[in-house]
Amino acid sequence: MAALDLTADPVDLTARLVDMPSVSGEEGELAAAVEVALDALDHLEVVRSGNTVLARTSLRRPSRVVLAGHLDTVPVNANLPSRRTAEHLHGLGSVDMKGGDAVMLHLAATVTAPRHDLTFVFYDCEEVEASRNGLGRIERELPEWLTGDLAIVCEPSNAVVEAGCQGTMRIELRATGRRAHTARAWMGVNAIHALGPALALLEEYRPREVDIDGCRYREGLQAVRVSGGVSGNVVPDEAVLTVNFRFAPDRSVREAEAHLREVFARTGLVLTVTDHAAGALPGLSAPAAAELVAAAGGEPVAKLGWTDVARFAALGLPAVNFGPGDPTLAHTQEEHVPIAQIHRCAEVLTRFLAR
Repeated sequence: MAALDLTADPVDLTARLVDMPSVSGEEGELAAAVEVALDALDHLEVVRSGNTVLARTSLRRPSRVVLAGHLDTVPVNANLPSRRTAEHLHGLGSVDMKGGDAVMLHLAATVTAPRHDLTFVFYDCEEVEASRNGLGRIERELPEWLTGDLAIVCEPSNAVVEAGCQGTMRIELRATGRRAHTARAWMGVNAIHALGPALALLEEYRPREVDIDGCRYREGLQAVRVSGGVSGNVVPDEAVLTVNFRFAPDRSVREAEAHLREVFARTGLVLTVTDHAAGALPGLSAPAAAELVAAAGGEPVAKLGWTDVARFAALGLPAVNFGPGDPTLAHTQEEHVPIAQIHRCAEVLTRFLAR
């Protein structure tokens, strides 16, 4: 295992991280390299939990900033090893999110006398089911490592502060009917046809837009799956429509469910919530968050999607996303991160954290 040079140019460090494969569940080699590199820094306390590596300062500063990034990637898709052009670094995880991890590691090594105490969380299994997420495990087993005054999740955000995040909810709308031979269709009740009113409501739905702390969140309600049918000559007696609701963080999960029940109340379909996750308010009025926005020198924007900032928000920490890379390139074979954005994120966060 080659050593990581955390003081190197963060672009070079990103390339080193990309070239160490770490598909979800297989982060061991990379986690070990990160642990060894951080353990060599005298100003940090370092702890390993599974394939999650934690490090923090204890300088008795009046505030603490938590920086978090996941080490895992989606499966390899003919996009390793890394390669570099004049403006971009290409390769699996370069966007999601080894560019952000490299910036965090560089800060851990170079910002040795910060004006906030710092906690760094490099966690595993973010790209798979939530029950395996290393951040959730740390919340359960080592909760004292997730306390602070601001959390920065270095997920790709095009090097712009993205505040909070949307909540998400999936529901199933189930219709029942009565089977019959299609040659005698009048003797049955077609469950697929019964989904028609719900589909019409979705077509007519106008999503709400709401401004929170100067960030504009737009909600969305979309059908994402339809299932039903028995065979080519049978009137179906059951059909299910799956709908995804992306809601602004001023709604709670309970309020989001109540809204959906109101929207579909007249359809007569049975509504079941199958998955949900609360959003995160921007929290930009918190002093540390305001300082970060000032250091970034630009207007924050709403995070349209769900990220692990919601985990921190649930713990009472204002949380933002700030990292290099275009999130629309995440999980694609063409994944690549602008070199300038890696440098910008490192410079902004150094300016924000350094005394």
